[in-house]
Amino acid sequence: MKPTKSALALAIAAACAGAAQAQDSTAREKQMGTVVVTGNRPTSLPTQIPTTIEGITAAEIARTINATDAEDALKYLPSLLVRKRYIGDYNHAVLSTRASGTGNSARSAVYADGILLSNYLGNGATFAPRWGMVTPSEIERVDVLYGPFSAAYGGNSVGAVVDYVTRMPRRFEAHAKFSLSHQPFRLYNTRDNFDGRQGSVSLGNRQGAWSWFIDLSRNDSDGQPQTFVTRLPSAGTVTSNPDSVSGAVPGQDRNYRDWLILGTATQYHTVQDHLKAKLAYDFSPTVRATYVLGVWQNESEGRPASYLRNGTGQPVYSGPVTIGGRSYTLGQTDFNVSNEELRHLMHGLSVKSNTKGVFDWELAASLYDYDQDELRAATTAVPGALNGGAGRIVDGSGTGWNTFAAKGIWRPGAGHIVEFGYQREAYTLASIERATSNWIDGAPGARNSAFGGRTRTQALYGQDTWRFAPDWKAVLGLRLERWEASDGRTSNATATVTHGERRENYASPKAALAWQVTPDWTLKASLGRAVRMPTVSELYQGGVNGAGVLINNDPDLAPERSWTGELTAERKLETGSLRLTAFGERTEDALYSQTNVLVTPNVTNVQNVGRIDTQGIEVAYGATDVFRPGLDLNASLTWTDSTIERNDKFPASVGKRQPRIPEWRATGVATYRFTDRLALTLAARYSGEQFSTLDNSDPNGFAYQGASKYFTADLRATYRLNKQWSVAVGVDNLNNYKYWNFHPYPQRTWLAEVKYDL
Repeated sequence: MKPTKSALALAIAAACAGAAQAQDSTAREKQMGTVVVTGNRPTSLPTQIPTTIEGITAAEIARTINATDAEDALKYLPSLLVRKRYIGDYNHAVLSTRASGTGNSARSAVYADGILLSNYLGNGATFAPRWGMVTPSEIERVDVLYGPFSAAYGGNSVGAVVDYVTRMPRRFEAHAKFSLSHQPFRLYNTRDNFDGRQGSVSLGNRQGAWSWFIDLSRNDSDGQPQTFVTRLPSAGTVTSNPDSVSGAVPGQDRNYRDWLILGTATQYHTVQDHLKAKLAYDFSPTVRATYVLGVWQNESEGRPASYLRNGTGQPVYSGPVTIGGRSYTLGQTDFNVSNEELRHLMHGLSVKSNTKGVFDWELAASLYDYDQDELRAATTAVPGALNGGAGRIVDGSGTGWNTFAAKGIWRPGAGHIVEFGYQREAYTLASIERATSNWIDGAPGARNSAFGGRTRTQALYGQDTWRFAPDWKAVLGLRLERWEASDGRTSNATATVTHGERRENYASPKAALAWQVTPDWTLKASLGRAVRMPTVSELYQGGVNGAGVLINNDPDLAPERSWTGELTAERKLETGSLRLTAFGERTEDALYSQTNVLVTPNVTNVQNVGRIDTQGIEVAYGATDVFRPGLDLNASLTWTDSTIERNDKFPASVGKRQPRIPEWRATGVATYRFTDRLALTLAARYSGEQFSTLDNSDPNGFAYQGASKYFTADLRATYRLNKQWSVAVGVDNLNNYKYWNFHPYPQRTWLAEVKYDL
């Protein structure tokens, strides 16, 4: 039974709720719903917004999470999901939030020390945040601001803002960690083990006004198969010939249609290297300059495996085959082979004052550069393709983004704190696909296709936090944005279509109110508008037909416009807190790929969906020493109703659920600290049924390309041998739940690590 809107209001009126997990003394505490930083490494999040902010410290990550990638730190936070398919997943690990599914990567913002990691060159699975620029070993804390309630962030913050605060030493320190993973994987006719190993070393020191930190790491892992070669019986021709191959696995697709699974099309072996170097200089006790260099390299091999065997037992990858009285033809690239080489660079420079006096300021600039970004894929069939042959090269080198910000905080007295600033973000995308005579190491040849362009957003913002009474705080903010799109072009092999420039202006107001009812009770309300601009890829990626006419894209897409609100009640408990939040969002002109049935022939591309309404309730609890000393509990439960209310171009979707947003989801983490050295954590996550299509025509989630419900449990045990050495063992997906989000998620995975800290 779904909660009604009146039930939401009643729940808020009656709630006793409170935010967040208990934190270490150097992390943060909450007062009237704001973040009060008590250490010397402040978050880049606005600290005065009375809205939902959750977080986790390095100590909690080490104790409770089998963290192999930076995004694992978010695993158990309320209403968040990262679609991580395997260890080292670099291009599909999209963040999902309350009202945004895993197909909407551009509806959240991820930062590391204030440097933008979110990839707003596109929106979707292949434009995931650049998580690889942060390793778990360098994280000091992660903070999450839910919703677009701060004027300091653009429309991409509509779902959440995530900020990773990484280590900066106060004295000499050294760290080393080595870990192993082991995943026995059983699906269809795949019976194999996929293993990985990771190592990292970091050093840092502070000497006088100088401080520095350097982190080196390597990940070498094999992920489970991601895609599969399939055939519907309708694709075959009835024949009286006997079967020519064996090994096909009968199954059903996400629409419950019978089909055959013929083998795996992609399974990645990934080797990633990471370097992070940070240098800081204190001009005075209150002014610090910091430079950050990040280097991330990735080499991956995608390899297929056919289930089909001929009469001599040899695998079959191409050509005509007969299965179950029907004949099929396997194409040259059904079982695709690919190599990818990436080298991305990140630079960040900031100068910041932290006087806590009348005025503080910050200047910050960052650059993210696709220094090398090359995918090579065969267009000839396996097994011959493993030795070379014709193929294609997709080159994205030179793509990237840069940012600049000038910020100020003015504390004029009378209970006011005024934050204001100027921001500029610019994105450049250049992607070209060329033919090659040898996909492994051949030179690029003639162009097959290309697209590219630029977008830029400039913004002025200001917000005033006013404590107008001892128990009351109000925030009013406004963000003014000027968005531009230029240099758009879309090409086929012989023709290029260019696109005109666009310039548009938008205003996004913000408001929040907090009331400290009693020392243990707080009520909060927040409202904000967000305008999420179309990305370069959404505007210009498509095709050009033989007549040189643009097809399958729309350079005139409107931006998404959202109003988001939340009401929260918090209750401070003896050793923790309880929070109840009701949230709602109305988004107009949402950006989705769909089929326009109003034109003939139908056109499928990224289009504007008229209106999507979302409402929900989120409950979060966290406390230490519950029932008995040493027992810590954290839990959350979220109910969401996200419905497509208007979509003229695809009427079949009206009244259906927004893709990839389940009605129910929950997390729970229980840690028992037996001693100061030994701790055991049991954690669980649940997500209900969901859909991948706008018209919800894919009810079978437990299939390739489907999106299923899931319930998984994780286990982790940590033991400190002495002051320097510690070990940990763990299991992810302890119950070996086989679940899907288009691709299969990992099955039961065993992990072990040893760590040295000086």
